[in-house]
Amino acid sequence: MGKQGKKQRHHNQHKTSRRGGGAFFNSEEDDNDQYPPSSSTSKLTISDEEKQSEAEEEEEEEEEEEEAEGPSEDQNDQNPSTGDNVPSKFSLYQQSVQSPKGDISYLQKFFLMYVGGRLPLHLQEDFCGTALLSTEWLHTDSRRTAVGIDLDHEALNWCMENNLNKTGADGYSRIYLFHGNVLNPLEARLVKFENQYLLEKVTLSDVVDDGSETTVLDSAAQENPGGFTDGRLMKDFPLPARDIICAFNYSCCCLHSRVELVSYFNHSHNALSRKGGIFVMDLYGGTSSECELRLQRKFPNFTYVWEQAGFDIVQRKTRISLHFHLQKQQKKLRHAFSYSWRLWSLPEIKDCLEEAGFRSVHFWIRQMPDAGDIRSIKGFGSGRDVKYEEVSSFEQQDSWNAYVVGVA
Repeated sequence: MGKQGKKQRHHNQHKTSRRGGGAFFNSEEDDNDQYPPSSSTSKLTISDEEKQSEAEEEEEEEEEEEEAEGPSEDQNDQNPSTGDNVPSKFSLYQQSVQSPKGDISYLQKFFLMYVGGRLPLHLQEDFCGTALLSTEWLHTDSRRTAVGIDLDHEALNWCMENNLNKTGADGYSRIYLFHGNVLNPLEARLVKFENQYLLEKVTLSDVVDDGSETTVLDSAAQENPGGFTDGRLMKDFPLPARDIICAFNYSCCCLHSRVELVSYFNHSHNALSRKGGIFVMDLYGGTSSECELRLQRKFPNFTYVWEQAGFDIVQRKTRISLHFHLQKQQKKLRHAFSYSWRLWSLPEIKDCLEEAGFRSVHFWIRQMPDAGDIRSIKGFGSGRDVKYEEVSSFEQQDSWNAYVVGVA
C-alpha cells in the first residue's frame, strides 16, 4: 500500500502501500490463522441504482473542491484531521484492501512449487507502505526476516507505531524498513525506530537445518523515535539474499515506462538468492478495467469506494481514487489515496521479466464477478470458493485478477 496521498510514478512522487497501491479486489480473506492456500473473495461491489444520486452529488462536491483549491494532480491530497476518533486512512486501507494471510499462502505455494528444496525464510516487500505483509510474515516463523522499501515516509512511520510494535522485541530484530526508491533500492535509507526492549546490536542467526545459509542481522534499534531516516543505506547492510520478493496492490502500475519496469525487475532478480527465488506481483484487468468505474464495499463502520477515471487507450493510463465514508463519524475521506497508473498487459509483464533474467514466468488468474452484474452487497458475497489457477491461456472477461510469478 502504498500509502500517502497521490500515488504518482514511484521514482518521482510519494506512494502509498501497499503496498502500495489500492486494490481493485482483495486477493484473499483472512478467515483463519493458518496459511494453506485459501479461498478468494471479492472485496468490492458496484453501487446500485439507489446510490447513483449520491455518487453524482459526490462528483459535484469533488469538482467544487478542485475549483476552490486549484489544480492538484501532482500534489498529495490531504485528509481531514484524524481527531474526533476518525480512524487513520492507513488503518482503513489495511482493513479494506489488504489480506496478508491470503497472499502469504500463495507466496509459500509458489515458492515450494517452482523452487522447492527449502522453506522460504527471507522476504522483501517492495512498495510496502505500512508493511502489513512483512509484519505478518514475521509471525509465521521465528526464523523469518523481512525487508520493506517505500517512498512514503508517513506510511513507514505509521507501520512502526501500529504494525511493528505488535511483533514483539524479537520482531524488531528481524525486519528492516527503508525509505527509498525501488528503482534505486541500494540507496534507500534505513528508517529508525525505537523499542525499549531492545539492546543495540541484537543479532539473529537462522537455523540451518533446512540447508540455508546462516544469516546475521543487526538490530535497527535507535535512540531516536520512529519517523527519522538513518544515514545508513541498504547497501551498507549484510542483508540475506531474498527467497521471495513481492510487489502487491498493483504497485507496478506506478511504473509508466518499459525502461522503468525492466530496471525494477533487474533489481529484484539481483536481490534473489542464487539457490533459487521468486518474484511475485499482482495485476488486474478485463473489459471493465478500461472504462470509468465506481465500485464499493460496505464494512460495519465504513464504506470503501474505488473510483476509476476514464481510460486512455493510447497511453493505457488511468487515475484511481480511493474514498472512505465513515458511518459513525458521518465523515467522508475523499481521495484518501490517488494513483496515476499504467495498466500493463500480461504479455508485456512476461517479456520484461524474461528480459531481466527470470528463467520462467507463470500466470495464476481467477475470474472476478462482472462489474455490471454486482449490486450493493454487505459482506463478501459470492466468489468465496473461487481460487487462483495457473493458466497458459485465458479468455478475456469483464474482470479478472492475476498473480504473476517470475522464477529466478
